[in-house]
Amino acid sequence: MWANLRPCLREKTAVSSERKPVDGLAFGLMALLCALWGFQQVTIKLAAPDVSPLMQAGLRSILATALLLAWARLRGIPLFARDGTLAAGLGAGALFAAEFGFIYAGLAHTTASRMVVFVYLAPCLTALMLPFFVPSERLSATQWAGVLLGFGGMAFAFRDGLAAGGSATLRGDAAGVIAAFLWASTTVLIRATSLARATAEKTLFYQLAVAAVALTAMSPLLGEPGVTRLSAMAVAVLAYQGAIVAFASYLAWFWLLTRYKAAQLSAFSFLTPLFGVASGVLVLGERITPAFLVAALLVGAGIALVSLGAGRRR
Repeated sequence: MWANLRPCLREKTAVSSERKPVDGLAFGLMALLCALWGFQQVTIKLAAPDVSPLMQAGLRSILATALLLAWARLRGIPLFARDGTLAAGLGAGALFAAEFGFIYAGLAHTTASRMVVFVYLAPCLTALMLPFFVPSERLSATQWAGVLLGFGGMAFAFRDGLAAGGSATLRGDAAGVIAAFLWASTTVLIRATSLARATAEKTLFYQLAVAAVALTAMSPLLGEPGVTRLSAMAVAVLAYQGAIVAFASYLAWFWLLTRYKAAQLSAFSFLTPLFGVASGVLVLGERITPAFLVAALLVGAGIALVSLGAGRRR
């Protein structure tokens, strides 16, 4: 995920400390990226009748890994040089694989709208966890406010689900929270280990490669049917998830971070859960209650405050 790439850019962006404020180009590209990330949960639902969730996650990672290898070769980026990052990289890959395993499997029990809101609690969890491992990253007052808003949004979302008699969605909602914790743990591991000095491409390669192996193997072990029908929808969804989201969108995020202020860019990620909720309603016809809309807005506001607070502190 995008936040996992940010720490890897510290040394590269230090070369050009005069990164620009967000302009029209950056705003437009960030809005597009947030829409792509928010729509991903919807596509998992669309392809589920033809490709089971964990198999989708595995195939997505295989495609993205192959594209990343080709990109690295074309750009002359070394992915296999010994640099002391192997142990941390495998750990980050395992966390990444588990995160997406919970997201994809959890969507069998909850809506795409709810999943994206719970998963995007991750930036707030990252801000809360990071100071225990990187003392210089202690929270500012603005970030504390963001964390509280994020957790308030989570509480609203759980309450909304239970009030609507949605005990059946509880497993999926809980899977989303676990995925958010795993995403935050991955970011913390990257910041606190040798991966902080690795390139973004190498860090992404560790995550995608481990997920490609682990999730593809887990699908039959857990009794999933796998690919039951290679329909046009299934092919389109896998291409979207692997080539556009897991590969192209992460490289676009990387490009933006080398040219614009990171905190300002990260603040725009509050749009992702909002795009996710809108996509679930418009494409899948999911029902959204006023209480859940409040929950999504609280989580989005929490993300924005956490990101902006980090920028002011630095």
